[in-house]
Order: sequence, then structure tokens, then C-alpha cells
Amino acid sequence: MDHINAVFGFLGGSLLPSIIILSLLVFIHEMGHYLAGRWSGIRVMAFSVGFGPEILGYTDSHGTRWKLSLIPLGGYVRFFGDADVASQPDSDELRDLTPEERAQTLSGAPLWKRAFTVAAGPLANFLLAIVIFAGVFGFNGKMVADPIVAEVRAGSAADAAGVRPGDLLLSLDDKSIQTFDDVIRYISMRPEVPVVMTVQRDDAVLTLDVTPRRTVTTDRFGNEHEVGQIGIVIDQQSANFRVEELNWGQAIVEGVRQTGHIVTGTFDYLANVFSARMSPDQIGGPIRIVETSGQMATLGVLALLNLAAVLSVSLGLLNLMPVPVLDGGHLLLYAIEAIRGKPLGQATQEYAFRIGFAMILSLMVFATWNDISRLIG
Repeated sequence: MDHINAVFGFLGGSLLPSIIILSLLVFIHEMGHYLAGRWSGIRVMAFSVGFGPEILGYTDSHGTRWKLSLIPLGGYVRFFGDADVASQPDSDELRDLTPEERAQTLSGAPLWKRAFTVAAGPLANFLLAIVIFAGVFGFNGKMVADPIVAEVRAGSAADAAGVRPGDLLLSLDDKSIQTFDDVIRYISMRPEVPVVMTVQRDDAVLTLDVTPRRTVTTDRFGNEHEVGQIGIVIDQQSANFRVEELNWGQAIVEGVRQTGHIVTGTFDYLANVFSARMSPDQIGGPIRIVETSGQMATLGVLALLNLAAVLSVSLGLLNLMPVPVLDGGHLLLYAIEAIRGKPLGQATQEYAFRIGFAMILSLMVFATWNDISRLIG
């Protein structure tokens, strides 16, 4: 019974912010598909936030049914001629359409318009993240700390490599370092991977070899994270903690950069999982999102906005996976069509969609199992 309470006890304060965030991200994603499709001359039959039975909705003058559905774990845009919400062509319906009507379907549009319509969903998520980050930086500035070492923990990887208090970190593997955040971001994703560190010590520039150690850290909410660490510490005096004010042009550039960091960090993590340097237990599902949303809500609006931006990038990347059913799977099929000069056969596409659905279902089961195991562990 205690385990059951652990799984469901947090829902009361976490469910609402998670539903709001997920609904926003899904709406933006599907709006990308919708706007690109309409611009491409493709008729849109339905625009849904959520799956399952419709809670409320209306039909506009273009014949599009806008609706809010019961299960807030996704959404879809269904185009004219689609057999389902995954945009598989309905071969029976398409066979009976006139050439003019067929041109208004997703499958009947020119290849580049189909690709643009499909890619517009993930792109909208990336754009949303950039806008959120830019807004946060534009209104609040950017917290900056110089990468100057105040303390080296005894017996740490940095201690073994010869790092000393007062060292200014210049680069990691020839990648320039500007702030201490750059150090954390790079080192944390490289457990047990040798890193070449360039430091300035007084008037000398030294090259040191350091291997971050795999470390399990715990955040303020008790969540455990597996990262690489080298054992250096900064403080206010040495690192000169400060808030740099940014104009809106700089804020947008920083928003793009922050979005790029999330993308590269995601790929770094997946590479670590496949190379067995990190555990896949950080892959979470709906329960993790609900829990994290509730935790961020206790920290205020800025924390929730940052979470929304991170999740928006994650949603965009997930949908770009080259798996049939997802947007990336459609783009893969379009690439094959461009190379072959004709689409794959209907039977082949249906088989690919079945495999893709099984893969996504397996990923969802694995992520949910991770979430439950963490809560009851």
C-alpha cells in the first residue's frame, strides 16, 4: 500500500501544471503541422489536443474540427485522405477522389510540401523553446560565473590531473570555455571519458589530462542523476557571480544557443547509454513529467517556463526519430521516395507503420517502468 501511495500521492499538486505544459507543447506542435498544411493547400479535417473521446470542440468554416480530447498525452492533426491520426493514407478513400480533391490530401501534395508539413511540427517546438529562453534572458538577464577554480577536492579526478586552486579553465578538448556552466555541461556528459583540459595558471598555459568520474548526485527534490564530475568547486569571490543584462538580439541568440545545448546534451546522453557509460534510467515518461512539473511549480514561474522549453525541445527531437508513425518516420519515407523516384508500396508502408507503433509502445512501456521503479524504489 505504501508503494501505491508513493506512485499516486504526488498527483494532487503536480497534475495541473503538467497538463497545462503538455497541452501547450502539443498545441504548438500540431499548430506547426496545421499552418504548414494549410499553406500547402492541404485540407485539415481535425485538430485535437489529447486523444480519445472529445470533451468539447467546434467546426470552423473550413471544415476543420477543433477539439479537446480526454487523454492529455498528445494530440494530432488529421488531414483530408488520412486513414488515422498517424497520417497513413486511406487507399480506399483516395481511390474515389477526383484529381482536384486528391491534390488537397497530404499524400497527393508535392513531395516537398509533404516534407515541410511534417517537419513543421518539430520545428514549431524548437521555435517555442527559443522564444521561451529568449524571453527569460531578455527580462531577467543571464547568470554568469567565470571558470576559475576555488577548490580542488582531495582525491578527485581534478586533483589527480594536477588542477590547482586559482586555475582559469580555457578549453576542454579544444572547445573554448567562457563560463563555469560550459564546464558543467561538457564534463557531466563524459563520465569515464578522458578530457584534455587547458588551463591558465599565473602566466603559464598548461595542458592537463582529466577523466571525469561517474557520480550519482541528488537534487533538492531527492531525484538522483548520473553524471560525470572532476571535483572542482567555485565560489563568489573567485568566479565573480553576476547577472549580465542582454538586449533582445543577444537574448534571441542565447535562446538559440540554449536550445542547441539541449539538443547536443540529449544526443550525448543517448550515446552514453548505448556505450554503457550511463544508465538508461533517466529516460522518463508521463509520470516523470507530472512529477517534475509539480516540483518546478514550487520554484516559481521561471522554473516552469524553463521546464516547458526543455520538454518542447525533447518533444521535437522525439518526433524526429526515424520511426514510422512519428514525423521522423514520415520524413524517412519521403527521403526514400525522393531517392527511388516513387513511394514505397502501400503494403510496405503499412508494415513499417506497424513496426513503428510497436517500437513507440515499447519505449513508452520502458519509460513508464522507469518512472514507477523510481517512485517505489
